[in-house]
Amino acid sequence: MELESSFLLVSIISFFVFVFTLQKLIPNRNKPKPNLPPGPPKLPLIGHLHLFNGSDPPQYTLRDLAKKYGPLMHLKLGEVDNVVVTSPQTAQEFLKTHDVIFASRPSLLVSEIGCYGNTDLAFSPYGDYWRQMRKICTQELLSAPRVQSFRPIREEEVSDLCRWIARHEGEKINLTQKVSMMSYDIMLRAALGQKTDDTSAFVKVVQEGMQNVSVFDIADIYPSIKSLLLLFSRLRRKVENHHEKMDRILGKIVDNRRRDNAAKNNSDGDEKHIEDLLNVLLKFQGSGSPELPITNDNIKAVLMVSPNL
Repeated sequence: MELESSFLLVSIISFFVFVFTLQKLIPNRNKPKPNLPPGPPKLPLIGHLHLFNGSDPPQYTLRDLAKKYGPLMHLKLGEVDNVVVTSPQTAQEFLKTHDVIFASRPSLLVSEIGCYGNTDLAFSPYGDYWRQMRKICTQELLSAPRVQSFRPIREEEVSDLCRWIARHEGEKINLTQKVSMMSYDIMLRAALGQKTDDTSAFVKVVQEGMQNVSVFDIADIYPSIKSLLLLFSRLRRKVENHHEKMDRILGKIVDNRRRDNAAKNNSDGDEKHIEDLLNVLLKFQGSGSPELPITNDNIKAVLMVSPNL
């Protein structure tokens, strides 16, 4: 029975691969040929993927190709067409002149799973939701008055760094790494408040997740058979496991903050505190517009990327 099931699975996969290959190799004469920028010759099925098979980093390969084909070139990775821009003047056309047209990022396996269905600020499609969340973050976290209100946090973290350097006098230290971690801690406290065991665990999991963001799955470049390819994706299982861990930590942080806020509202204390991004998001969730409600998953998605803003 087990052998029959395996044979059936292999047969189904082989059939889909055959149909997919046939579809790609037989040209569609009725389909108009797009007016694409220049680019290197491509291979059937894989497009230009073979150009990135060497030992050089991808950016080096793109640099060398741009020298030959110009500042605006076309590359096809699998089924997906890509336009590569390598000059400041051309980039300005995409990022400033026509920025609304090109504002949305492609939906990838990692962002779909890890970013709560692309509802964070980095991968969310351009639209009403993205504008609302960006407005909240820029006004409540990155505006001049808010940045000034976080001054005690910055001073405390800089003092901690100076004391750490003093304790390691005469030793070799990785100052770049420590300064980077200090900046990360400042943004984290601006988003989540005081450091706790939960926020420390959050930092560790976010750093683990950054490794997933730097790769893409083969299903991302073959959307016509994405569902089939995802059945065998090791990256998918890895991202799902990481997302479950992240979701547990963020869920605990949000629930604890909501409970603490309720306790403070019921007390008579008049304690002053720095309002962090989490409190702001919870406040907007309670008084937001019904047309664009903010869910718990939306809050967790924004918090997940906030240390990297």
